[in-house]
Amino acid sequence: MSTVFTARRSRPLRIVLTLVVAVALIAAPLVLPAFANQTLVRIGVYAVAVLGLNIIMGYTGQVNLGQIFFVGLGAYVTAYGVKQGWNILLVFFLACVIAGIVGLLVALAAARLGGLAIAMVTIALPIVGVPLAKRLDEFTGGSQGISARFTDAPEWSGLYNDQWQFYIVLLVTAAAFLLGRNLVRGKYGRAFAAVRENEAVAASMGVSPYRTKVLAFTVASIFGGASGFLYLAAVQYTSPETLSFGHSISLVAAMVIGGAGSITGSLLGGAYYIFVPQLTNAIDPNFTTVSQGAILLAVLFLLPGGLVSLPRVLRRLTRRSTIRPEPANSPQTPPAHRPVPDDGLGGHEKTERQDGP
Repeated sequence: MSTVFTARRSRPLRIVLTLVVAVALIAAPLVLPAFANQTLVRIGVYAVAVLGLNIIMGYTGQVNLGQIFFVGLGAYVTAYGVKQGWNILLVFFLACVIAGIVGLLVALAAARLGGLAIAMVTIALPIVGVPLAKRLDEFTGGSQGISARFTDAPEWSGLYNDQWQFYIVLLVTAAAFLLGRNLVRGKYGRAFAAVRENEAVAASMGVSPYRTKVLAFTVASIFGGASGFLYLAAVQYTSPETLSFGHSISLVAAMVIGGAGSITGSLLGGAYYIFVPQLTNAIDPNFTTVSQGAILLAVLFLLPGGLVSLPRVLRRLTRRSTIRPEPANSPQTPPAHRPVPDDGLGGHEKTERQDGP
């Protein structure tokens, strides 16, 4: 009963906090400098990519080391569509759908595998993607890459380019996170969790592990394509370097550090992906890789649930510190005599132990 009361009481609070955050995000680009807006935009770009990776790895428990391939694919599709003068909504749709179709084809073959086998298949995606992007120079611009501008602020908006880009990325990122939240909290999310825990038990419950893996991989690929669209909206340029395997490993590390199996952790992972390299590059560029490895190890040992679990760990530590153990030499009070029920003779209760006969 108290749990239901607490949930009802906290619901208005969550609504108020959501409205406050929404108003703050809408007002932020109007008061922040251009560099801050660009930083927040890139966090949104990679938060969507980490969200897709989290669905397949964090929620379904499957290995995917090639998420950056779908990000690059979405970016190339977006650049090509913009160059051809296609409608921007059509370009966004194609970036998501083409990435989803490629992910579906890969999943149909790879989902039957397990362990290292599926890891090798996903590793091959960025490894093959880089030389393929260099060879298809008619569509990708080859080694020089391709640039496309489509996020310049229109005159009627009265906004600067960085502000207009912020609102575009905010809209798509909010929609992606809302869809991801509804997905993992519904019946598909329960199927993902069942497959992650035990595939044999999931099959006995009527959940097909193969179909669930294919669905999760396809959804992750679609989110990767959406992230690629946002990447080109923010950077306005892409090249084969976007598909490099090192970026894919960085996405996996960002997911683990933010929090595997957590929607909020995906957002924290996107922030980590952008903030840490910026801070370390400002101090010493040679220190970037070492610092990222040190942060990853620290999180794995101290916060196995990722940064999203930090409030829970702090509450646990605070609760332990408030519980003070009793001193070892403190006097113990003797146990009270336990009364026995009236025997019906004297009308008074007797104690269990008497001094005399």
